[in-house]
Amino acid sequence: MSDEHDHSHHDHDHGHEHPAPVAPELAPLEDAGSEALSQALKSSFGIVKIAMVVLVVLFIFSGVFQVGEGQRAVILRFGKPVGVGNEALLGAGLHFACPYPIEEVVKIHYAQLQTVKSTVGWYNVTPEQEVSGVEYPAGPSLNPAVDGYAITGDGDIIHTRATLTYRIVDPLRYEFEFTNAPVTVQNALDNALLYTAARFTVDDALTREITRFQDTVKKRVTELVQKENLGVVIENCQVESRPPRYLKAAFDEVLTALSTRDKVHNEALSYENKVLSEAAAEAANRTNTAQAERVRLVESVKAEAQRFNDLLPSYQKNPALFANVFLVESLGRVLTNVEDKIYLPERADGKTRELRLQLSREPRKPPPGQ
Repeated sequence: MSDEHDHSHHDHDHGHEHPAPVAPELAPLEDAGSEALSQALKSSFGIVKIAMVVLVVLFIFSGVFQVGEGQRAVILRFGKPVGVGNEALLGAGLHFACPYPIEEVVKIHYAQLQTVKSTVGWYNVTPEQEVSGVEYPAGPSLNPAVDGYAITGDGDIIHTRATLTYRIVDPLRYEFEFTNAPVTVQNALDNALLYTAARFTVDDALTREITRFQDTVKKRVTELVQKENLGVVIENCQVESRPPRYLKAAFDEVLTALSTRDKVHNEALSYENKVLSEAAAEAANRTNTAQAERVRLVESVKAEAQRFNDLLPSYQKNPALFANVFLVESLGRVLTNVEDKIYLPERADGKTRELRLQLSREPRKPPPGQ
């Protein structure tokens, strides 16, 4: 009994140290926390749902894309074009494709001119030096480790580079049949430069036949592109060639000599043309004058012959009378401006007369004022 009493007393004391009303006060606090947590979770789930809906909408509308003017687009579905041939090409405007990775859109600059440059035969120069126009000094010789070059048909060395512009006419083949079509075009341009240089002498490539050199490069690259069937058309090809930099002074002297020779040759041709033109004009003038004189003389002879033919009947009727009349007319014309006229008729016996004149006339006085 005593132990039970003590135990009860101990329990009573223990209960006195930790009052029983504490437990009922914690229950409302736990319920309030659970309720707040529940509300927070519901709000979070709501936000997550809205975010998921927004993401889904954005994911769907991310497939809308714009194709600009001068562009074509191809939709790849799991890596393969959707459509066959030109049907796979989408023109300018808005289009829709399933989002990646289901479908992928590849845009091709269809109408825009593409440009590639070949510097396989050009010396080492940085873009900054190209812009400024200031290059590093030339060394005593060519450094093949850093400088490109091309060998000409006569065994000399030149520097040459080209800029090629082309247009895409078969976008599907250009984009999907080759790993890197622009690099293929550039390789063809590199080949054309070296191929052409090997078929020209250094003087032809640099001075005499610059235009033909450029045309040959364009023709060669066109043949290579058509052979590979790249789906492009070559539009233009600009080629620039220079002598080795360490020989520039020597080549400048040669160019000066060639320029002087051409100048003298052109002056000689000009003088030749001038002399020939003057000679031709003089010859034409003399020919025309002679022709006119010939026509005048022929017409004069014809007129004189016609006059004699007209006078012939009169002469035939009375030759003596005609002769006297004609003589009088002729003397009248001849002696028109003669001051002194002396007429010696023939003697009846037909012998000549002797006429002696003593000329002692005083000289005439000059007119007044002289």
